[in-house]
Parts: sequence; structure tokens; C-alpha cells
Amino acid sequence: MADLALPLSGRRLLRPGQATTILAGTILAAAVLGGLLAPWIWPLDQSAVDLGRTRLAPSLEHWGGTDDLGRDVLHRSVYGLRVSLLVGAVAALVATVIGGAVGGIAGVAGGWVDRVLMRIIDTVSALPHLLLGIFIVAMLRPSLYAVVLSVGLTHWLSTARIVRSELLSLRSRPFVDAAIAGGASRWRVLRRHLLPHVAPKIALATTLMVPHAVWHETALSFLGLGLPPHLASLGNMINDGQRSLLTGAWWASIVPGLLIIVVTLALAAVVARWRDRLDPRVRAELEL
Repeated sequence: MADLALPLSGRRLLRPGQATTILAGTILAAAVLGGLLAPWIWPLDQSAVDLGRTRLAPSLEHWGGTDDLGRDVLHRSVYGLRVSLLVGAVAALVATVIGGAVGGIAGVAGGWVDRVLMRIIDTVSALPHLLLGIFIVAMLRPSLYAVVLSVGLTHWLSTARIVRSELLSLRSRPFVDAAIAGGASRWRVLRRHLLPHVAPKIALATTLMVPHAVWHETALSFLGLGLPPHLASLGNMINDGQRSLLTGAWWASIVPGLLIIVVTLALAAVVARWRDRLDPRVRAELEL
């Protein structure tokens, strides 16, 4: 009888999906806080090497082992994850600004402007994102700025489509017709009546982009087109760890690889839960 008296909110916390979300949120919070506080809690000299401690196996002194230059793998992985999350977040914001602007213009203007912009989006969508990103970085020379711009310029398409479709749907609503009939300009209608309805989905699209941006940055760094080799980056570390695999030092690439997999899966789980809560149809199913 006690179980039957358990509140609905309490029963929900016992569901597997809720437990997964809580675990994912905890992992994500720990990763973000660790990245933000790492320079003060666990400082790292990016150029320091110790040739007397090369390729040491994981131990109590070096939990992630050391690489072929004697650098602590776990220590560098924390800083590499810090860089990846920073690049992913900034690149997602860049992509959101570009996609929101293009989608907003297409949705509000309509007509031939909409058709031209959609053809541009279709053309860019046909190109492989990674190859396009490699081309952009190669043209700008590898750097943090080039990686952010590369990810941003290849991930704005989905946001543009979302904003356009939402605006086209909202334009036919009675409150928009009433605002236009009252003499409101297109800019005022967009700012006061349309954007507040589109903003939650834009925020969701931005968050969904972060895991893709993190993987894109890691792939570019793995190919040698990201940060300089001496700076900690998960892609750089996985690339450097390939040489150590031949000597049996598996931890040099496994530790940063597992770290990025766990964190991006946690981020994807949290975002998926948020997406489900924003969708009324999915929310109705969860309450059954």
C-alpha cells in the first residue's frame, strides 16, 4: 500500500529514463565544472615533458598513465575536454546565429528570397561536412579560431530549416494577422510576436549541435588541422596515442577516447530529455 501512495513525481524518479538523465546530468556537470576549474585546481604546463617517465602504465601516481613524452594522460585529457567543450559551445552559437538569420529571412520574406536561400541550403547540405570543414581550416591555417569557424559554417543548416519552418507556420496564425492589421511593421511582428515562439526551439537546436561540434573538432584535431600539437586537445591526444599503441601503451589513446565518448553521450542524453519535455506529444506519453 505504501508503494501505491508514492507520489507521481517520486515514481517517475524510479524510471530507467529518469535515472539515466540524472546520471548523464551528473557526468556533464562534473565535466563542465572540471573544465572551468582545472586551471586553478590542477594547473598544467602545456610545454613540460619528462622523458624519464615515458609510457608508464596507469597507477596511483598517474591514473591515466603517461604518453611517449612523459606527460600525464588523464591530466591532459581534462584540458583537452575543456578545449573541446569550449569549441563546441562557441561553434554552436556561431552556427545558431548564421542559421537563425538565414532561416528568419527566408521565413519572413518568403517568395523568391525563400526559394533562393533554400536552394543554397540544399546545395551546402549535399557537401560532406567534414570535407567542407577541412577545406575551411586549410584555407585559414589551423588554429582555434579556424576550427570554431569551420564547425560554425558547416552546422547552421538544421537551425535555418527549423527557424524557417516555424516562422512559416506562425505567419498564418490569427495573432500575427491581428498585429499586421493593427499597423505593426514586419520587424515588430518578428521581434514581438514570432521570435518568442521560436526561441525555445532555437535554444534546443543549439544544444543539440554541441555534441556534433565536439566530434567535428576532435576529428579535425585528429587529422592535424586543429590546435598546435603541443596543446592539449582530445583529437591531438588520440592522434599521438596511435604511435603508443604499437608499443602496448593503449592508455594514451583509450583514456581521451573514452572521455569524449562518455561526455558526449551524457550531453546527448540530457538534450534528448529536454527535447522530449518540450514536445507536447512526447510529454503526454510520459505522463501516462
